[in-house]
Amino acid sequence: MRFPALPVLLAAFLVSCSPAPGAPGQSEASAPAGVQSGGTQSGCLSRAYPEIGGPISLISSTGARVTEADFKGRPTLIYFGFTYCPDVCPMTLTTVAAAYRKLPEGVAAPQTLLISVDPGRDTPEALAAYVANKAFPAGLLGLTGSEAEIRAAADAFKADYSRVEQPGSMADYTMDHTSLLYLMDEDWKLKTFFTHEDTPDTIADCLQQVPAAQSAP
Repeated sequence: MRFPALPVLLAAFLVSCSPAPGAPGQSEASAPAGVQSGGTQSGCLSRAYPEIGGPISLISSTGARVTEADFKGRPTLIYFGFTYCPDVCPMTLTTVAAAYRKLPEGVAAPQTLLISVDPGRDTPEALAAYVANKAFPAGLLGLTGSEAEIRAAADAFKADYSRVEQPGSMADYTMDHTSLLYLMDEDWKLKTFFTHEDTPDTIADCLQQVPAAQSAP
């Protein structure tokens, strides 16, 4: 792992996007304790690790340079993934879209961001085509950048990723990456996170508890 201190719960959600032994779609991982607040057994809005989250500077799928300041003022849901991801990423994004459809009238969905961990292939143009998928959340915005910019963003969120070579495959390589959904509040502070165990129902229920989400734009 790249990080000197990672909560075990984050390390446990480093998924493999290629066939691997063990649980489907999840690689074995462990990490030393270090992040102290929050907890997976708490209520949905008490998973608020202050150590997770930080500044970003990336290029959006519209071609514009954006930072965290562009997303303040409303909740933001962030996912680290990539367009060549065969199953985990599209499944996660369709789950988010289903959760948003369950929100009652008057509750606004967060701005949703897909931060690519594959900047070599995920150009703004490639991301623009990918996020336009009607099965994904409306308004989904893709973000990419240089290798250094992507790594800095991932480090800020204690998210890990790595390139896995696949000789002989059409894609040449895939990316293993942390598969969590990070919910930031209107001040870009972590409000909670969601895992692969969360369903559209549990995500929608939690989003309704976020004060800033109570008035739709």
